[in-house]
Amino acid sequence: MSKNRFAKSGATEQRRREHMKGVTMPGKIDVHQHLLPPRYLEALAAAGDLMAGSGAGAQAVAGGSAQWNPWAESGGTAARTGPRAVGGWLMPDWDPQSAIAMMDEKDIETGILSISAPGVHFGDDAAARDLARELNDYQAELVREHPDRFGHFAVLPLPDFDGAVAEAVRALDELHADGVLLLSNAHGRYLGDPAYEPLWTELAARSAVVFVHPTAPPIQQLPGMPTALLDFPFDTTRTALDLVAHGVFDRHPELRVILSHAGGFLPYAADRFSAAATFNPGTTPEGIQAGLRKFYFDTALSATPTSLPSLLTFAEPGHILYGSDFPYAHPDWSARFDHSLATYDGPGAERLGAVHRSAAERLFPRLAT
Repeated sequence: MSKNRFAKSGATEQRRREHMKGVTMPGKIDVHQHLLPPRYLEALAAAGDLMAGSGAGAQAVAGGSAQWNPWAESGGTAARTGPRAVGGWLMPDWDPQSAIAMMDEKDIETGILSISAPGVHFGDDAAARDLARELNDYQAELVREHPDRFGHFAVLPLPDFDGAVAEAVRALDELHADGVLLLSNAHGRYLGDPAYEPLWTELAARSAVVFVHPTAPPIQQLPGMPTALLDFPFDTTRTALDLVAHGVFDRHPELRVILSHAGGFLPYAADRFSAAATFNPGTTPEGIQAGLRKFYFDTALSATPTSLPSLLTFAEPGHILYGSDFPYAHPDWSARFDHSLATYDGPGAERLGAVHRSAAERLFPRLAT
């Protein structure tokens, strides 16, 4: 993405001047916004030797054999190789200035930043711990410089579970992160895995907000089907049910967990998943449903006339949050989803008033106006 794509227009400058005068209403809170600082791109490049390997670790970095630029003028048919494409999806340009310009353009007051897939662990625990610390320090400094414009979810060096617990405690207690990021699986280990229990315990003790973002599942990527396009919604759904069926919310009711992309296809198929009680002793269909309804959901790349009725029917009031998926989402595509959200008048539309800001203010009191 060009760094000039969101150059400030006269209208944007006028909005900013009005905001400085206190004329305009507060803008949106975007809970699904990513960052790609130079240090992270360097780490991805350094992990490039995995691209010649095989298995889930290599696929998480390299994206299998289908390297695809979905925004190319060729319509995405041209091959792209190298560490700037992950899971077949182009790694865009990013810097804080372009993020702020985008937010000004889209009337977003605050973006809560997170590292996206494939995370920070490329096979070495010590290196993953160092990278997580560096990136979390970078994010915290960015928030200190722009406290009203940015928040951040701390990245953790999973599947190094001991390192993840230590970094979560440091990020929440010392850096005052707004929450933590958990990928849908950590090298094939999903969020209901018992290995996560010490981490859940520390997060629950702080009533932490957890942002769950999908990553590549440990399966073969289909040709011409980038992981982010097809497999991400599947893996979000998979890990959400795994978390609930294995009692994480029962043991830790203080947790607040946001699922990316409207929860994958969870709202649409939630009743089907009640049958998980048949295979998990100690659970009931009613308990599975209650657990699934504890989740929060963001709208990133998911607000459409066909998806919103299911999401609004399933989600609890105040559990739907705005998400942009910047900078991975192409501006034209993002605008289409934003338009669908703004113009939706179907079932449950009366509940959309909380999506842009007030629902997030309850999760992040420091941003409340």
